[in-house]
Amino acid sequence: MIRITAVARGDVQGVGYRYFVTGCARAAGVTGYVKNMSDGSVLMVAEGDPVALDAFVRMVKAEGDADIRVDNLAVTMGDASGEFSCFEVKW
Repeated sequence: MIRITAVARGDVQGVGYRYFVTGCARAAGVTGYVKNMSDGSVLMVAEGDPVALDAFVRMVKAEGDADIRVDNLAVTMGDASGEFSCFEVKW
């Protein structure tokens, strides 16, 4: 199990992106959270097996979505902590 931290930039706040990401996480089977940041970006922290996380990263790019536009997705990897039991929206 590994952990990724991803920061999405673009038209990602006020368009339902956090809830979109939550659906992606559930579909991929990863745990963690998503949170709006004060600079207009969206932070995602997710843990799971590498295959699930790869699928999650592909999905959260929201390619072809009519409302969401991800211009940049910066992803870093690290060791999983196992601290999450689900995927949630943080405020």
